[in-house]
Amino acid sequence: MEGSSSFKVKKEASAFAAYLSDTFSESGRTNLDAICADEGLPVIVDNYRGYFDGMLVWDGRYFNIHLDSSKGNTPESRRGRFTLAHELGHYFIESHREGIRAGVIPSHPSSHSVVHSDRMELEADYFASNLLMPKDRFRTVSARTRIFSLDVIKGLSDYFDTSLTSTILRFVDVGTHEVMVVFSQENKVRWSQRSEDFPKLSQKFRTGGPLPPTTAAGEYYSKPEAQYTTVEKLDLEDWFEYRGWDPGRQLYEQCFYSDLYNFVISVIWFE
Repeated sequence: MEGSSSFKVKKEASAFAAYLSDTFSESGRTNLDAICADEGLPVIVDNYRGYFDGMLVWDGRYFNIHLDSSKGNTPESRRGRFTLAHELGHYFIESHREGIRAGVIPSHPSSHSVVHSDRMELEADYFASNLLMPKDRFRTVSARTRIFSLDVIKGLSDYFDTSLTSTILRFVDVGTHEVMVVFSQENKVRWSQRSEDFPKLSQKFRTGGPLPPTTAAGEYYSKPEAQYTTVEKLDLEDWFEYRGWDPGRQLYEQCFYSDLYNFVISVIWFE
């Protein structure tokens, strides 16, 4: 029952978030400040010493949203925009808002994560993605370029004023090209996702384990000077087990490196 309930929440959240985005859109960018102003919803930005990214609070009379500036969460930053959109998810999803208002659900701090397991956090993330990057507009913009690369996602990130990570995850969900994304730190796979139309191949890695050494990302960890920021041609068996079936297309990989947070995002696709 919980799964069907969550599906209903997500369906309703997707439709309402898209409506808000269309109503408060400026050249593709969703104006979150205008949404908050329209709702009379104060946004308080302060240094909360890294305790959270954002939090929706009911003070007994009104709702307000708190953003932690010490973690880069300001209404102008791309990180802060996703945090604010996430908190708006808690506000606009009725079961979240009324639960917090009634005290059934205590105000809880939200933190950025691509591996949320909490249902409310997943629902708020889904709302945020749809608010910032509504499906129809996202697919229309992403389809403008026929040749895929990480530059397509970077262009979408600029157009929607969203972080690269959130844009990549949205592309996996609703984009116009089949992709697989692998996020790694210290040569360990933290998470991976595939679009539904990506070939059903058995991968040569598992979450928590090392990257395949002959991939572009894998070589970075053995040779740190090797940062493959351009599109690289790979063999099928660099990332996948060959078991008698080959899509018959060239495999590509392109990486995004964060020296600050020490992670690598690999985007893998077939042409």
